Amino acid sequence: MILVVNAGSSSIKVALFQTGPDGALTQHLAGQVSGIGGPLAHLDLGTDDKDIAAPDHDTALAAILSSLAAQGVALSNLTAAAHRVVHGGTTLVAPCRVTDDVIAGIEAATPLAPLHNPNNLAAIRALQSLAPDLAQYASFGTAFHATNPDVATTYAIPAEDRAMGIRRYGFHGLSYAWIVTQFGADLPKRLLALHLGSGASLCAIKNGRSVATSMGYSPLDGLTMGTRSGAIDGMAVLRMAEIHGPDEAARRLNKDSGLKGLGGANDMRLLLAADTDKANFAVDHFCYWAARHAGSAVVAMGGLDAVAFTGGIGENSAKIRDRIMAHLAFLGDVPVHVVKAQEERQIALDALTLGAV
Repeated sequence: MILVVNAGSSSIKVALFQTGPDGALTQHLAGQVSGIGGPLAHLDLGTDDKDIAAPDHDTALAAILSSLAAQGVALSNLTAAAHRVVHGGTTLVAPCRVTDDVIAGIEAATPLAPLHNPNNLAAIRALQSLAPDLAQYASFGTAFHATNPDVATTYAIPAEDRAMGIRRYGFHGLSYAWIVTQFGADLPKRLLALHLGSGASLCAIKNGRSVATSMGYSPLDGLTMGTRSGAIDGMAVLRMAEIHGPDEAARRLNKDSGLKGLGGANDMRLLLAADTDKANFAVDHFCYWAARHAGSAVVAMGGLDAVAFTGGIGENSAKIRDRIMAHLAFLGDVPVHVVKAQEERQIALDALTLGAV
């Protein structure tokens, strides 16, 4: 059995997968501990649903392992733990087994994802302490885009700034990797993939490899999102920082912008139901800029053979899919696919491919 771990600052989400006789992955259960670091955290895993004391990731993971054992999954039943790590930088560009060098690489990438990588590392280290003999693997949200050519990832800024790691990285890579696996031998040569949820991005996938993506140095860039602005002129960012201060400008761009800033809500369902001028404009903005960035991705691929939508909005809103495709009608009648996002399953598949059983 493979335990997939997605650790945040105040929560740890887990999913347990097992392999059948045919090697296929089946999800056994899933759940989380939320409120880590608070007076009481909450464990919701399988049949367990209760408040617990979890001041840190170590105690939270210990509670998860204890809950699994109480539900018939002993530590000895686990063959591996597989972690979602947000940022692999320029060195961790493929799923891998966790070693001291890998941990050092995740630490080195922490300045690129200061809100995420430390929590991912906390879970890895907690399991090293709780289950030192358990093999651990890591899958990176940036790795799928490591195949982007230099011309797509390089910002036209001074060399000393580029040397500090300021470049395009791209995110949602696990989602795009999963999309590729779902097509199998029928994978279109030039596939435009859109991951549309609270976070939104798109990816140009040519011959199964990412050649361009809309997110850049951070997940802020690109499409209009739930609470993120998407692409914005750097001088406008500097002006906001001058007015509000850097921290407040960053908060506004990441937490108060996007659909929320335009329409007053970050939930696409609420905006579609509201049918007010403000809500309709927010929806139009979302679809227009998704299509604008899609045009750029099509150029990067040299054409278009199919489109795939995933993510909460991409999977569930035919209205949004249709509006975006209406903008792209000039490209001809291309097949449109809807793929259910299963990043946890992709992480388990990565570990399985690397030798976890």
